[in-house]
Amino acid sequence: MIRLYEGGAYLVGGTELIADGANQEEELKSLTGSVVTKEEAAKNTIAYNILKSHNTSDNMEKLQIKFDKLTSHDITFVGIIQTARASGLTEFPIPYVLTNCHNSLCAVGGTINEDDHMFGLSCAKKYGGVYVPPHQAVIHQFAREMLAECGGMILGSDSHTRYGALGTMAVGEGGGELVKQLLCQTYDVNMPGVVAIYLDGKPEPGVGPQDVALAIIGEVFGNGYVKNKVMEFVGPGVDNLSADYRIGVDVMTTETTCLSSIWKTDGKIKDFYEIHGRGDKYKELNPGNVAYYDGVVYVDLSKVKPMIAMPFHPSNTYTIEELNANLMDILEDCEKRALVSLDGKVDFTLKDKVRDGRLYVDQGIIAGCAGGGFENICAAADILKGASIGADEFTLSVYPASTPIYMELAKNGRLADLMATGAIVKTAFCGPCFGAGDTPANNAFSIRHSTRNFPNREGSKVQNGQISSVALMDARSIAATAANKGYLTAATDMDVNYTNPKYFFDKTIYENRVYNGVGKADPSVEIKFGPNIKDWPAMVALTDNLVLKVASVIHDPVTTTDELIPSGETSSYRSNPLGLAEFTLSRKDPEYVGRAKEIQAVEKVREEGGCMGEAYPQMKTIMHKIKETYPDVSKDNTGVGSTIFAVKPGDGSAREQAASCQKVLGGWANIAKEYATKRYRSNLINWGMLPFIMPEDYDFEIGDYIFIPDIAKSVAEKNDDIKAYVVNKDMKELTFNLGDLTDDERDIILKGCLINYNRRA
Repeated sequence: MIRLYEGGAYLVGGTELIADGANQEEELKSLTGSVVTKEEAAKNTIAYNILKSHNTSDNMEKLQIKFDKLTSHDITFVGIIQTARASGLTEFPIPYVLTNCHNSLCAVGGTINEDDHMFGLSCAKKYGGVYVPPHQAVIHQFAREMLAECGGMILGSDSHTRYGALGTMAVGEGGGELVKQLLCQTYDVNMPGVVAIYLDGKPEPGVGPQDVALAIIGEVFGNGYVKNKVMEFVGPGVDNLSADYRIGVDVMTTETTCLSSIWKTDGKIKDFYEIHGRGDKYKELNPGNVAYYDGVVYVDLSKVKPMIAMPFHPSNTYTIEELNANLMDILEDCEKRALVSLDGKVDFTLKDKVRDGRLYVDQGIIAGCAGGGFENICAAADILKGASIGADEFTLSVYPASTPIYMELAKNGRLADLMATGAIVKTAFCGPCFGAGDTPANNAFSIRHSTRNFPNREGSKVQNGQISSVALMDARSIAATAANKGYLTAATDMDVNYTNPKYFFDKTIYENRVYNGVGKADPSVEIKFGPNIKDWPAMVALTDNLVLKVASVIHDPVTTTDELIPSGETSSYRSNPLGLAEFTLSRKDPEYVGRAKEIQAVEKVREEGGCMGEAYPQMKTIMHKIKETYPDVSKDNTGVGSTIFAVKPGDGSAREQAASCQKVLGGWANIAKEYATKRYRSNLINWGMLPFIMPEDYDFEIGDYIFIPDIAKSVAEKNDDIKAYVVNKDMKELTFNLGDLTDDERDIILKGCLINYNRRA
């Protein structure tokens, strides 16, 4: 089904793969008549040429990218614009789209969600942006319909910013990177590796894009095969997939931890652009005749089976056939994973869902940027036509990804077909994907065609004894399960007439409701501030030395951004930095906030010129111990703050609040073995936090004090090894490093955060 190449490979003529090996030059010459170096052939990938056209530096190894367009949703755009305003923003220099698809229910927190929306509309008017009202479209569907263009680049403040199937290289990043673009700065990144995703064959009926995506994720996530690289989809199998199908696979590439994605384009993508009235945005994209890739993921589409990603990660994949054949063993494995993910804080089992040897699920969801596409929903309607989901626990909700899709489903009758089964069809909303919509009952099991199934993504509050769980599946198998009234069923087990209706796009809803202020900035507009919208607190520059108190220790193999700052109803407070910070690590380590605040109070005393030892007697002991080795250390040159240790933090969402919440609580660093994603590490840097990597093994304990002498000098002078001491463990010496940092990133850390950096003039 899927095979990973051990090394790189040449792609010749878009179809022939020649793997690295002893005979590669001979094979290459026999096919092409000449030998092309890897260096030259690497320049023939689609990715390389798009990056080159957007790179403003004279060095293709050190990219400085300027994007064509930006996009954000209502969890992130307030913080981004507030940061940019504090840094001197006067006008959006490129199209910036503000969608409202996360906090669109306005059901939690009084007026504060709609206040954020009104802030967004007023900013679109003042600075010249695009405002998409709630329920019109999820962020990524609007971008597909109205923003994508072949050969372009889009930066979004949501991790699933992926439009590669439409020939657009898109990147999901934290808000700080969008702020830089708004201030006409660049996205600085080393030239990424490019991995070919070589598709061959054709999927069998009932196998959907989520099945293909989960099969790939299951093979590449754990080994980091595509981490921080670009996935380039090539091969004859691409031609056998519709535009919607490609989009459904593409959006899930985020779950591999790749940097971005790009696909070759053809007549089906041209048709997509023409259907949406944007035919001029299409051009054919193909790799050169001889292109070199750093790796290859070979996918035989004909052998992909309906898949399921069991709790608690999209990479925990099985075929549905495999799950049904080994049901109790796999459920036992889920319980073991739960002990790690949930820290044993709540009883978790799915074994009680087994009825007469079959797995019963409580809920089905088809939603958002992954599941809410036209073809997914039409296929689900075909499977369910004439059936009933029953009158037991099982429920089914369907969320079309945009109002134009919803309108077409109404016009072609599929909406009525779905509703007749007992399914509920709702408006465009991302809530089920991050725990703010269709929250199941305690101990319930939900199957979803959405993007993630991390712990708490379905709304659990483990600290309150509430737990439910999510498995990811394709819309087709969810519909098959619904047709069997909640008993897990693969779509390939159903005899279905797939009607494949043609899609007609009606742009009038956007023309009537979407505010388009691009090129029409009006400085006289007053921004509307709700009472929950707060400015960022002042942040001090990095001091000469640092004392860090370990406020949390996480030994999980991977820590998600959802665990660092929970999703769900807490998102209502994302326009209030201090308010949101109260939720930091609340579902992973509820005592963290108190510990961080305790040491932050000491730093505030220091900044005000007071005596830290009097405010916090333990600090006197720590400082005296440090002075035995470093007598020049004093409150005037040594800052005090908190840090967390996690093995591999930052998987998942791009939300910058995973870092900024630590910062506003006095955090000054993370310590990790590695960072799960570039975007989380970038968020730390943009908030002036040191992204320490610790190659050696050391078992930190909560309450440890770490002293880092000459840290500002080490950052400025680009020192590879940074000496540190665990003060309360007899000055145990450790070595940290910061990895690769650009000069600007070093300056941001030295200044204390991106806001301070941009105020330097």
